[in-house]
Amino acid sequence: MTLYNCCLILLLFTWNTTAYGPNQRAQKKGDIILGGLFPIHFGVAAKDQDLKSRPESVECIRYNFRGFRWLQAMIFAIEEINSSPTLLPNMTLGYRIFDTCNTVSKALEATLSFVAQNKIDSLNLDEFCNCSEHIPSTIAVVGATGSGISTAVANLLGLFYIPQVSYASSSRLLSNKNQFKSFLRTIPNDEHQATAMADIIEYFRWNWVGTIAADDDYGRPGIEKFREEAEERDICIDFSELISQYSDEEEIQQVVEVIQNSTARVIVVFSSGPDLEPLIKEIVRRNITGKIWLASEAWASSSLIAMPEFFRVIGSTIGFALKAGQIPGFREFLQKVHPKKSTNNGFAKEFWEETFNCYLPDGSKNSPASTSFHKGHEDGLGAGNGTAAFRPPCTGDENITSVETPYMDYTHLRISYNVYLAVYSIAHALQDIYTCTPGKGLFTNGSCADIKKVEAWQVLKHLRHLNFTNNMGEQVDFDEFGDLVGNYSIINWHLSPEDGSVVFEEVGHYNVYAKKGERLFINENKILWSGFSKEVPFSNCSRDCLPGTRKGIIEGEPTCCFECVDCPDGEYSDETDASACDKCPEDYWSNENHTSCIPKQIEFLSWTEPFGIALTLFAVLGIFLTSFVLGVFTKFRNTPIVKATNRELSYLLLFSLLCCFSSSLFFIGEPQNWTCRLRQPAFGISFVLCISCILVKTNRVLLVFEAKIPTSLHRKWWGLNLQFLLVFLCTFVQIVICVIWLYTAPPSSYRNHELEDEIIFITCHEGSLMALGFLIGYTCLLAAICFFFAFKSRKLPENFNEAKFITFSMLIFFIVWISFIPAYASTYGKFVSAVEVIAILAASFGLLACIFFNKVYIILFKPSRNTIEEVRCSTAAHAFKVAARATLRRSNVSRKRSNSLGGSTGSTPSSSISSKSNHEDPFPLPASAERQRQQQRGCKQKVSFGSGTVTLSLSFEEPQKNAMANRNAKRRNSLEAQNSDDSLMRHRALLPLQ
Repeated sequence: MTLYNCCLILLLFTWNTTAYGPNQRAQKKGDIILGGLFPIHFGVAAKDQDLKSRPESVECIRYNFRGFRWLQAMIFAIEEINSSPTLLPNMTLGYRIFDTCNTVSKALEATLSFVAQNKIDSLNLDEFCNCSEHIPSTIAVVGATGSGISTAVANLLGLFYIPQVSYASSSRLLSNKNQFKSFLRTIPNDEHQATAMADIIEYFRWNWVGTIAADDDYGRPGIEKFREEAEERDICIDFSELISQYSDEEEIQQVVEVIQNSTARVIVVFSSGPDLEPLIKEIVRRNITGKIWLASEAWASSSLIAMPEFFRVIGSTIGFALKAGQIPGFREFLQKVHPKKSTNNGFAKEFWEETFNCYLPDGSKNSPASTSFHKGHEDGLGAGNGTAAFRPPCTGDENITSVETPYMDYTHLRISYNVYLAVYSIAHALQDIYTCTPGKGLFTNGSCADIKKVEAWQVLKHLRHLNFTNNMGEQVDFDEFGDLVGNYSIINWHLSPEDGSVVFEEVGHYNVYAKKGERLFINENKILWSGFSKEVPFSNCSRDCLPGTRKGIIEGEPTCCFECVDCPDGEYSDETDASACDKCPEDYWSNENHTSCIPKQIEFLSWTEPFGIALTLFAVLGIFLTSFVLGVFTKFRNTPIVKATNRELSYLLLFSLLCCFSSSLFFIGEPQNWTCRLRQPAFGISFVLCISCILVKTNRVLLVFEAKIPTSLHRKWWGLNLQFLLVFLCTFVQIVICVIWLYTAPPSSYRNHELEDEIIFITCHEGSLMALGFLIGYTCLLAAICFFFAFKSRKLPENFNEAKFITFSMLIFFIVWISFIPAYASTYGKFVSAVEVIAILAASFGLLACIFFNKVYIILFKPSRNTIEEVRCSTAAHAFKVAARATLRRSNVSRKRSNSLGGSTGSTPSSSISSKSNHEDPFPLPASAERQRQQQRGCKQKVSFGSGTVTLSLSFEEPQKNAMANRNAKRRNSLEAQNSDDSLMRHRALLPLQ
């Protein structure tokens, strides 16, 4: 049974070996064998397998010169290691290298060869089988190229823990160690490349792009990562398409239609050269120009795409390239290739035929094909496209340096250096095993692996802990994901002026080790757009919004498609394409263009503005007029009319009016805390003092005139002390209100930003509107009481109380302050102060004019009326009016009694008063003569009632006569009356008080 299994496995291995044949591999024996997977061809021929006969292996087509150079890099590295006296001395590395033809099926076919050999070795069949041609197990595999191929290979190799070190597979999916246990690579992860692409787009301020990705494990994860990065940077994607080299023509046409109709000028492509080639050919055929291509490293320098005939379409390409390395002696090694000398390299023969477009006589091809050649940089892809044309035989003496192919383009070794580094990584892992000291090893109990019987999983263990310095002095160690972190060069496609070929100009770099925001460097001066322009193309869905505007969302469109909306008032934007407008600081407002903030206009009732000046002038005028009246009253203080108006209270009243006018000035100017706390109490106390004086003055005269006979008690209680005490008490209540207000809620200066956006109103915050209401309310209450007494005393002698004028002044006062309340409530800002100033001035002028202007007029312009006779005459006239009314009332009562007793004729009481019914004096004197006569002899007053006219005559002598005689003569009167009324005696007794 064991022999049967041995034969079965050998049969399987023989079938696997025969499938490739000796010319389809590069193989060399050694103590330790390394496997290799390289894309010597770009694809396989399409063949319909109808299964009518045994399926045959498909034929690989389109020769890849770059792939052959990568293979040569592996062979060169192995030979260099074998010749090294320090690295793996006394050990020889061998290799088994297969062509993947850039397809998964061919790669898996080669991988099965590695796995099968390892399984045979694991069975220890040497004692049963005589295997003279035994080849050792493959302990590590270098490859493959594409991420999709490496994914399939890694799944298979991972089952047997055979380490796989890829040189070109950059898909981020391969970093998943749970799925790909034995996969490592010497190329950076695509995650950094996708981030770098997004950084470039952000650098050029593009936000409207399209994406194209290969439909494999390289393109899909790469473009997905780019979308994530783009979303973080507010970059919008207009379209996203998947492509493949095996896509049919209809699918290619649809993708091209999308590209042609898109407004996005930047196209991000995550693809390999072979997958992208059909699409580029169709775009060239349609001559779709003006696009900017952002290339991933897999095609950024591909000779399949970087062709002069394609340059007019893809001349604006910006791509990523791996960091170039140096391989000393590699150039000479490449030049030594020859079919007859490279006996271990089964691919050398086909390379020779494709390079010189000839065939070797013992070649396996019956129908040689001619090949056209394309030039590109080291990481470009080159192909030979076979035709049915006849090829001349090769002489074998052709000069490899005389032909330009991608194989000899070693100026920038990128992928080739990654192959070189992968081989050296495996060699250093073997070196660690070779030099391992027992007790310090990586295995159980510090044990070491046996270099002569080393197994693949042991090599994998040492690769994971690898740390060495390469030939460029850089540290090499794989991270926990099996990746090497590296940097990228940024290249721009230029057209060579010498031979018209496409050259790759390095225009920047991307350093993954740097801090975020400092990783990207681009020299814009080196970039040529469309091959000649220096102006950066525009690839935005909408035009940039100018400063002073912001981006506004358009419903149903991506966020990158927007409209420019002006910043609202109070907000600004000082940058282009702002996402939002910034609010101005509290004391600032946006300028007219909304590009910056300017200090807000500050408003208050200023001394310098016309309105403030006018109010100030009126206040000063009031102060001047009040001072003038006070001066007049002081100068004429001993005149009868001043004495008759209660001189001391008049002085106090004028002083209070001065305070009223002065208090209005506290409302003008920039409000400060002290002015805010002073102005309302000053206004309130001044007006209460003023109205208290009027109230006490009016009430005193009214009470005296209504008293029966003024006695010494009246004189005592209505003296000046009591009058001032009453004024003080009334004013003290207002003072208490103000003190409580200032203690509990003191007013303060307030900067109001809410009334108008662009203006700061500096006003006084009253602290408590209730306190202000109490202050004004108490003032109005006193005014109402004063109005009541003034109205009641309107018939008293005008020399004593000016009742009509005080009544009118109180009416003005009420009108002003009743109007003030709605005006105060409806205005704002500086007009609040202005309204109150106007109210104060109007009320003050009303009181001043109504109470004092008439007296000043008499004192200054009518001195003839400012005499004691005029005053006494007015007083006597009032007394007679009261007496006459009383007499007539009694007469009417007596008449009614007589009528009620029986029809007797009532007689009027006899008196010495002369009554003239219904007729006037037949010889009236002129008014001036009459007034002169009255001044000389006394006065005569006529009082009209409903039933007639009563005439009162009082005569006085000159005051210069003898005191006693004059006093008796002055008090003598010609009053003719039936009896003396008590009221007449009352008013005659009142005269000395004045």
